[in-house]
Parts: sequence; C-alpha cells; structure tokens
Amino acid sequence: MSEGDPSNQTDFDAPATFRKWPSLNGQRRNDGAGLYLFLDGTLGECIRQFLAKPTVTRHLYEIHTLPQAPFVGEVVTADNVGELAHLRDFLTRAAAALTSPAAQNDNVGQT
Repeated sequence: MSEGDPSNQTDFDAPATFRKWPSLNGQRRNDGAGLYLFLDGTLGECIRQFLAKPTVTRHLYEIHTLPQAPFVGEVVTADNVGELAHLRDFLTRAAAALTSPAAQNDNVGQT
C-alpha cells in the first residue's frame, strides 16, 4: 500500500464519540445546551450507530474524532457519514478479495 492510499489514511478504529444535538420538533436547539453523548467508541462503531438512526433525524447527530485528511474532519456530519460508510465497506471488500483463496490462486506463478 502506498502512502497516498486512503486505507492508510482512514483509521476506522480511531477513537470517536457519537453525539446528538438537543432538539424540539425535529429541529436543533441552539439555546446554549450542549450536545448529548450517545457513544464513546471507534469511528466505525459511531458510523454504524449513525446509519441506524432514521434518515429524517440524522441532521441532529455528529461524530467527533481526530481529523484524518483528506476524508475525515474533526466533526463528521450527516453530509459525509454515508460517504465514509461506503469507503469503509469498499476497503473491507477489497481487503477480503485480496486475501481470498481465489485471489491467492490467481497470483500463483506470477512474479
């Protein structure tokens, strides 16, 4: 894997917190109340929790983690969680394909 490889730059095991904005009638309240902590875990766990929430309420949630350029900012919002989930799933499938017996058999005799 190269230095510019996204899998080297995106650590889904990085510490993260899953938080929710206080809301009233499905809208964020910005009256001084802070975010509620829902989960203190990994980025991958927080993404799973986020995707389990109803689509109409996802704008109330954020994931806070250490920035991982170029894909992960300090605050991950509804706008980019889906993209990160697709990246995670793609990297998982690619790693599985590269380590599968069929892939290893395809590489036999190649140098």
